[in-house]
Amino acid sequence: MPSAYILANVDVKDPAAYEEYKRLSTIAMKAHGAEVCVRGGKTEVLEGDWTPNRVVLLKFPSVEAAKAFNDSPEYSAARKAREGIAVMRMVLIEGV
Repeated sequence: MPSAYILANVDVKDPAAYEEYKRLSTIAMKAHGAEVCVRGGKTEVLEGDWTPNRVVLLKFPSVEAAKAFNDSPEYSAARKAREGIAVMRMVLIEGV
């Protein structure tokens, strides 16, 4: 069964309020077995016109596990805390 990744680009509008989202999303990640590969590290554009903001990359054991995380009550609470303080763009990527 191939692994799966959730890749997110987050445009944080209110860094102080975003701390609550980070706390709640960490709870959701731990509850659903996410491996945090990248969480807000420095980025450098090597090619193209994409200028990412805050990048997050999570690894899951399967597509089903990634979807369970995204649909979970734990992550729903984090998503609610993020409303109005950050713009999220997120994709699910099947690994090899």
